[in-house]
Amino acid sequence: MPEPTSGFLDSTRLLFDLQQGNEIARSLSGCLEPEAIARRVTDGMVAEFGCAFARIWLVAADRTALSLVASSGMYTRIDGSFARVPMGAFKVGKIAQNGIPFLSNALANETWVRDRDWAIANGIHGFAGYPLTAGGDVVGVLAVFNRQPMAPEFLEVLQSLCATVAIALEIALHYQQEKHAWQQEKQAWQAAPKLYSASRSPLSEQLASLLANVRPTLVGTEIPLSAPLTYLFLRAAEILGEMQCMYCRLTYGAASISLEAMASSLMLKVPPHGKNSASPFSELLFAVTCLGGRLQSYAGTDQRAVQVLLTVPYPGCVLGPRLHIQCVSPVLQMAFTHQAYLAGLTVCETADDTAVPVLMDASSPMETSNPLLWVQTQAQPIPKQARAKLDLTIAPTQLRAAVEAVTQGETWGLTLKPDADTKRLSEREQEVMTLLAEGLRDRDIANTLHISERTVKFHINNLLVKLNAKTRFQALYQVTRNGWINLDV
Repeated sequence: MPEPTSGFLDSTRLLFDLQQGNEIARSLSGCLEPEAIARRVTDGMVAEFGCAFARIWLVAADRTALSLVASSGMYTRIDGSFARVPMGAFKVGKIAQNGIPFLSNALANETWVRDRDWAIANGIHGFAGYPLTAGGDVVGVLAVFNRQPMAPEFLEVLQSLCATVAIALEIALHYQQEKHAWQQEKQAWQAAPKLYSASRSPLSEQLASLLANVRPTLVGTEIPLSAPLTYLFLRAAEILGEMQCMYCRLTYGAASISLEAMASSLMLKVPPHGKNSASPFSELLFAVTCLGGRLQSYAGTDQRAVQVLLTVPYPGCVLGPRLHIQCVSPVLQMAFTHQAYLAGLTVCETADDTAVPVLMDASSPMETSNPLLWVQTQAQPIPKQARAKLDLTIAPTQLRAAVEAVTQGETWGLTLKPDADTKRLSEREQEVMTLLAEGLRDRDIANTLHISERTVKFHINNLLVKLNAKTRFQALYQVTRNGWINLDV
């Protein structure tokens, strides 16, 4: 952990600490349990930085308090006196409330410390707290306690680490919410004999029992369906029955099963004044998406009738070109799976066949020999093995075109050569960053390169903009990590 120093900053030490933080961030890959993520971070702070102890609190859903979810080092219990901290109370609560990082090397002298004798007896001098911010909201607080003083620049290390931790926690929390919702739906399936019984009667017959006033039309040969698929179509039929369904057709196609219906839009509940009307099928959208299907509804020109089309592919059916999707973010995994089905692609559970293209985002480990479709969510450098570059605005037809191009050995969406990112820095910019990494001040860099100090600052400011970095230390970390400058450390 960096210690306070006089004079200019030890850039080499800072780079080392940033790398240690990056190793902690890497350990979070693939973890979707908020408590497990928090424990990996606090364990890493103790192991990598030698902190006396480290803790993470998460903000409650009602944002009135913080709950202690991980503690490593001297104290590992999470049910003590600080297990629940009111928002705005103590320093941790204030950091969560105001979103302002804090560092002190005189913990015993701080007025907000409840037990100064404890800090003195245990030799705890340093304290650093950093808000875990995602999407503009503070989702938690990381606090570290140290026996040795900490340099102010240690907040730079925490900033780099906490940005990744906050995103990982946000994804995990969202995943847990979706998982809980899905489990509730599953329980509803099991508790609704009306919708799904143990009998093996064909789906068309069950639809007919729900739509008593309509005689459904069957097209194709019926095959047994899984419980989720059966529930989905039966629940849709029950909603249609409440809307006075006038027409219904069940079609078993070559690759998918679909339900086409027409019902009275006059039976829709009218929302209170000023409220937006919600589709009666909204409750099914999540399940439809998870199953790779599509749910569409169209209101007639006279607004008296609504047409509904529910289409879901058979589990494991072979559609078009194959694709394996490997996104750490559950939201991206679900979104691209849905897009792949809409594009008529075959989604493979594994990529054992090296000919199968793999779609990855920036959070996924880059360990694959398969053709890579890279999803660029921010200004990340494009991996050299990428054969296609995608973004979050891609349409299903474009996704299919990208997969077909990569499968045929071509590239798609790449306007840069694989090594073009290494040319991001000019020769002069590389010289400036190399000297900055060696610990030289602006004046020393100017004397070494025989340029003015003003020109040095001009190059550094250009680099900050070019690399989308807030500080020169962030820029230094980026160029070193990507190998754009050579350091002898």
